[in-house]
Amino acid sequence: MKSDSCVPDLLSFLDSSPTASLAVMRLAAKLDEKGFVRLEEGDSWNIGTDVRFYTIRSSSSIIAGVTGTEACETTGCRIIGAHTDFPGFRIKPESDRKKENISVLGVELYGNPILATWFDRDLSLAGTLAVRAGNSISRRSFMIRKPIFRMASPAIHIEREINKNGFKVDPEKNTPLLFSSAGAVFDDVLSLACESADVQRDSVSGWSMEVWDPQPAALGGLEDDFIFSGRLDNLTMCHAAIEALLSSEDSHETRLVSLFNSEEVGSRTLNGARSAFLDSVIERLAGGRNEYFRCLARSIQVSADGAHAVHPNYPEKHDPGCRPVLGGGPVIKVNAAEKYTSSDVTSAYFKTCAERSGVDVQYFVSRNDMPCGSTIGPITSTRTGIRSVDVGNPMLSMHSVRETAGKADHDAMIKVLTEHMMGSVSIRD
Repeated sequence: MKSDSCVPDLLSFLDSSPTASLAVMRLAAKLDEKGFVRLEEGDSWNIGTDVRFYTIRSSSSIIAGVTGTEACETTGCRIIGAHTDFPGFRIKPESDRKKENISVLGVELYGNPILATWFDRDLSLAGTLAVRAGNSISRRSFMIRKPIFRMASPAIHIEREINKNGFKVDPEKNTPLLFSSAGAVFDDVLSLACESADVQRDSVSGWSMEVWDPQPAALGGLEDDFIFSGRLDNLTMCHAAIEALLSSEDSHETRLVSLFNSEEVGSRTLNGARSAFLDSVIERLAGGRNEYFRCLARSIQVSADGAHAVHPNYPEKHDPGCRPVLGGGPVIKVNAAEKYTSSDVTSAYFKTCAERSGVDVQYFVSRNDMPCGSTIGPITSTRTGIRSVDVGNPMLSMHSVRETAGKADHDAMIKVLTEHMMGSVSIRD
């Protein structure tokens, strides 16, 4: 297991991952460096024991693994699940607008961002271009750091009650992006994206463009005990999952990391958690249908997604007893309506892994008068029948353009996830 902190690498990962596709690209490059072999879903797989591999679906979801020294039908798989996407804005098709001599672009909401936090920020653009070469079309990612967009808030002189009544955002009228007072149009933006991706403009026949805040991730607080960044939910858990996979030593059990796109919009996509992506990979590793079902019955998943820390300025919004704090360690998430997968046995399992790692755990439960969110955990567990526990590191300002987490919690989570991957703790249920 690594003894040095993974936080500097996390900050670099956050800075280079403004989209799910770029996050997957960065993680795949790390796996390549560690000797993992990329497998294509359309090829025939013949995987033996102790093989390092990964496969990517639709550029923005990835499953990586190391096969065990024993068949997975007899040992099951140790799985970490997370999601690669995050709330924000996408550029609309036919997005050109002109308002009061300012060129603006229309945007579409993705997920549930805290709208007001995106205003008066230096915003830029990242995404993918559909590049045509003859009769073949492929994706090419791009990332622009130059601040080219702005969502400008109204001055207090024309919105006198804004501090009293709050900044109320109309998601259609108030979010178009200001980008030129010189008559530029969307095609000029597209040309900049093509230049960034080093492709010819006339070869691009489609695109997906996401707005992002290029302010670098940073350590903050007097003792550098906080992490300030966008996309902490949920790229921190993606990073922790891959680090745990790389840190785990040889095991008789197969270890898998499944990172899905589309969680923030319901996971109903070909590469979301509701798809058969994970199922198909496990079945191919098992070698047959009967072996596949035996493997599922012996497997266990840790579903890792950001957890809510108690907010010091809004303490009344949290349960009186379960009050996770930044720097207090990973959080086990519990919900009686089963929006989370944590059970008595799986919660005890994760807690035991933490104890073996020398890490404290905390618990989160929603107030009875407040709705509870959910994760990919219930989706994949329902699909496959795999036992699961929902966990995450505590954070503040979830879904803001700029979120806050505890520095110590990241390395702590990696330790526990590594213990999980090692297979030293078992469940009989």
